[in-house]
Amino acid sequence: MEERIEDRIKGFKDTVLSIEDEIAKEMIGVKDIIHHVLIAVISGGNVLLEGVPGLGKTRLVKTLANVMDLDFKRIQFTPDLMPSDIIGTNILMQDDQGNRAFSFQEGPVFTNLLLADEINRATPKTQSALLEVMQEQAVTVAGKTRKLPKPYFVLATQNPLEQEGTYPLPEAQLDRFMFKLLIDFPSLDELDQIVNLTSKDKQEGAKKVIDGDQILMLKETASQVPIAKPVQEYALKIVLNTHPNKEMSNEWVDKYVRYGSSPRGAQAIIHGARVRALMEGRYNVSFDDIRDIAYPALRHRLFLNYQAVTEGLRPDDIIGQIIEQLDE
Repeated sequence: MEERIEDRIKGFKDTVLSIEDEIAKEMIGVKDIIHHVLIAVISGGNVLLEGVPGLGKTRLVKTLANVMDLDFKRIQFTPDLMPSDIIGTNILMQDDQGNRAFSFQEGPVFTNLLLADEINRATPKTQSALLEVMQEQAVTVAGKTRKLPKPYFVLATQNPLEQEGTYPLPEAQLDRFMFKLLIDFPSLDELDQIVNLTSKDKQEGAKKVIDGDQILMLKETASQVPIAKPVQEYALKIVLNTHPNKEMSNEWVDKYVRYGSSPRGAQAIIHGARVRALMEGRYNVSFDDIRDIAYPALRHRLFLNYQAVTEGLRPDDIIGQIIEQLDE
C-alpha cells in the first residue's frame, strides 16, 4: 500500500512539473503565479489574476488551456456587455414548416476553461451573471437549469482598481474566487527574455500534457491527502484572526480591518494545501503549506478600513502579521 501511495505521489509531482515546464516555454518570470494557478485548477477553484495591461495574464490562461487540452473560450468584458451575452438566451426559431419555438443559444460560459478578461470593466449587473456559473457550475435561464461541462474553471483578469473605467467586484463575487494572484512588472532580466521570446519568428510552443479527465483524477488524489488536526486548526485560526474585535484577533486586525474572511477562505486554504503537499512530494499537509496558501486564499477576502489605505497597507501585510504572531 505504501509503495502504491509513493507511486501516486511521484506521478502527481511529475505531471505537475511537466505542466509547469510546458507553460514556461511561453511565459517568462511568473513561476510562482503558474504554480498557484495550477494549485487552484487541480483543486477545482476559480482564480482572479490582477495586474496592469501587458503582463501576460491572457497569454497565461490560453497557454494553460492548450497544455491541459481543455475547451477554451474568452469573454472580453466591456461596459456595454449584457448578461445574456455571457450565459446565453432563448431565441425564437422557425423551422421549414413555419412552426415557431424557442431554442436556447449557449453563451461562451459553456466550456471547460473560461477566460473572463478585464472582468472589472463590465457593470455589476453583468459581473453578477457569473455568480451561479462560478459557484454551482450551472446556468439558469427561463426557469431551466443547465449544467456546465466538467472540469470547469473561471480564470478572470482585472486591472488594478485605481485605473479609470473600472467597476470593483462585489464582495460576494470575490468570495467565489479560490485565489487572487498579483502579477508584478518583470525585472530587467525577465523583460529582456520576454522581448527575445516574442521577437523570434519560430519558437517551440507549449504541448499538451494532460486532459480534462486526468485533471479530475488529480483532484480526486489530492482530496485524499490527510491533514493532521493541529495543522487544520492552525489554518482555521488564521482565518478566525482576520476578523476584528474578536477573541483571537490581534492589534493590527482590530486597527486596520473592517471585516475578515468567510468560511470559504478556510476551505480554499485546506484544499490548496493538500494539492501543494503533493506537488512538494509529500502525502501530508504541513504548516508551511498552510502559510503559503493563506496569502492567495485570503488577500481578496480581507477588507481594510480607510486608515489602512491611507497608511499604504495591503491585505498581505495583515496576513503576514497574523501568521507571524500565531503559534503552530
